[in-house]
Amino acid sequence: MTASVVIVGSSVAGVRTAQALRRGAYEGRIVLLGAESELPYDKPPLSKQFLAGEWPAERVALLSAEAAEQARIELQLGVAADHLDVAERQVVMANGKRIGYDVVVLATGSQARPSPWVAESGLHVLRTIADSQALAADLARDGPVVVVGGGFIGAEVAATARSLGREVTIVDPLEVPVGRLLGREVGSMFVDLHHRNRVATHFGTGVKSVEGRAGQLTVRLTDGQTLTAATVVVGIGALPNDSWLASSGLLVDDGVVCDEYCRAVNAPEVFAVGDVARWMHLGYGESCRVEHWTNAVDQAACVAHNVFHPEALRAYRPVEYVWSDQYDWKIQIVGRPTRATSHCLIGDLGRPSARAAGKPRAVALYKDDSAQFTAAAIVNWPKALVTARRLLAVGSSFDDALSQLEQLAGPRMEPIS
Repeated sequence: MTASVVIVGSSVAGVRTAQALRRGAYEGRIVLLGAESELPYDKPPLSKQFLAGEWPAERVALLSAEAAEQARIELQLGVAADHLDVAERQVVMANGKRIGYDVVVLATGSQARPSPWVAESGLHVLRTIADSQALAADLARDGPVVVVGGGFIGAEVAATARSLGREVTIVDPLEVPVGRLLGREVGSMFVDLHHRNRVATHFGTGVKSVEGRAGQLTVRLTDGQTLTAATVVVGIGALPNDSWLASSGLLVDDGVVCDEYCRAVNAPEVFAVGDVARWMHLGYGESCRVEHWTNAVDQAACVAHNVFHPEALRAYRPVEYVWSDQYDWKIQIVGRPTRATSHCLIGDLGRPSARAAGKPRAVALYKDDSAQFTAAAIVNWPKALVTARRLLAVGSSFDDALSQLEQLAGPRMEPIS
């Protein structure tokens, strides 16, 4: 049994690891370190309910000071970790303080990929609660919004800005931004979703420059067009927060490289969890790094078990799950569509369904060359999600998954395409 666990990172992966250790009857010291001075908070609402002003800060809280004290989790916030001394088993903080550990869990997450464009003001990225508050202040003022990046974060911000009555344009160099994940046919339906909600799109072209200040911004595109904006949001991906580990001696390659138990490959007393972890997924037979909230929560439970029970290690091999709320669509993806070579669509995302309260309802099922069921993308259909997750967990064939989803759809469901 370890005497002291230090968790570096106070977002969902770090908090859930600490809580899982306590639920598992770990009685040693737990120290939770966070670079931000705010108490731990949840990030998915930052592009949706919190950004729209529908949820107060209290509702996005992950861990209160009182709850931390009751669970005997020592919170040390407001100072970033600067270096990991693996030989001495110490975390060196930016203020020079050294914190010793028997086991350390790296949960430093990821950061928004920085904007390559610079403006005087009015240009935003979105990752922290401070980012969301600053963006909300600009969205409260009238004026058009340009979102650079058509992935899930960009689409969620666009949907939120539209709900606030703003004129919105999305720009992305890909002709079908989420087509890279879901395939061109399914991705095109998401493009149509933007258009039905009166969001303009410039897909297949990039941004050359962003100039000016808040309220008077000029966005120049690579095809020669010019857009005016009061606010610009840049959502072009994320980078793992692993640069502070450069001198640690750990193997770092787009995240901390770990074995199937989420232990650093060359330091068994070092674990990684969440966005910063790159671990060996035995189900895929390859190294993976996943930036999903659910992955952080599930991985935290596995890491907590492995920290507390080194004699009975569990390999981490999840069925991936991510969701996104855009306009009136609840989008849920299970498995990994990028491993697929073809797909089949049940339903019709272009028209409402009586069974989904007037919203479109559909599921796209994905398979690989061996006819294995690899993933599903579900819109507004909770029962299909439950069924797809269960079938992926047991390694179902594509034909079996298709048959069961067809039965779930019933004879009145829209035809298969």
